[in-house]
Amino acid sequence: MPELLFRLNGVSDEEADEVRALLDDHAIEYYETTAGRWGVSMPAIWLPDEQEPEEAKKLLENYQTERSERVRAELNEMISNGTQPTIWTKFWSQPFKFVLAVVALAFVVGLTLYPFLSLIDD
Repeated sequence: MPELLFRLNGVSDEEADEVRALLDDHAIEYYETTAGRWGVSMPAIWLPDEQEPEEAKKLLENYQTERSERVRAELNEMISNGTQPTIWTKFWSQPFKFVLAVVALAFVVGLTLYPFLSLIDD
């Protein structure tokens, strides 16, 4: 039976490419599944039946540990330099998109609360 190695839900393209390259560099056979047309399937990297999962899992565990340390170091460097993105820098980089998201959020909250608020009669 195929073995699930790595879920691709919420994974950046950069990280997924690094995992693929890691498996290719170590000549580990794998295949991918996508989320499908409607996004209801599970995008993942799988090992075929005949592949031994121990080596691949150990490589992936070491990679994730190294990546975690590297990303934390980058974040700490950004914090110390003062270049870490904040909500205001995101607002000023794309104000239209930000305002549109806030309006959409207010609309959804309004639609959700409308039936309850309409029950209040004075």
